[in-house]
Amino acid sequence: MFMDDCLGCRLAHKSEPVFIIYENNLISCILDHDPFGEGHVLILPKKHAEELTDLDEESAVAVFRAAQHLSTVIKRLYKPDGITLCQKRGIFNDLNHFHLHVIPRRQRQPFAAFFAEDAVLGNEETKRRLPLTQRELASALMLIQKES
Repeated sequence: MFMDDCLGCRLAHKSEPVFIIYENNLISCILDHDPFGEGHVLILPKKHAEELTDLDEESAVAVFRAAQHLSTVIKRLYKPDGITLCQKRGIFNDLNHFHLHVIPRRQRQPFAAFFAEDAVLGNEETKRRLPLTQRELASALMLIQKES
């Protein structure tokens, strides 16, 4: 089900401007518009669900399979010190739609900044590179899927 008044639905269905990395009939993987690091991706189910517990099994499997593939690609391309998967619930869910963040991290990068409303992420260069990052990730993801 698609809900017009849901930002997450509009993003998942490309009714809003997005940088799509991958999509199928169940999910859309898009670059975060305000990335915590290069390669920061959101995975959104196309069927409206607000919480993890609202996802049907098929969508849940698709989300976490995409998270596995994206983590592999992000590690190869950007060589982060680690990757954090994050899902905000309840009043912290700013899209009112389930979404899973796949976030490349650096060792001395304080993760508390990700949650701070007034954080200055220093990501202007990363934002400028979103079209290039989209092409890099989409191409590398296609190769990973052929290997699977």
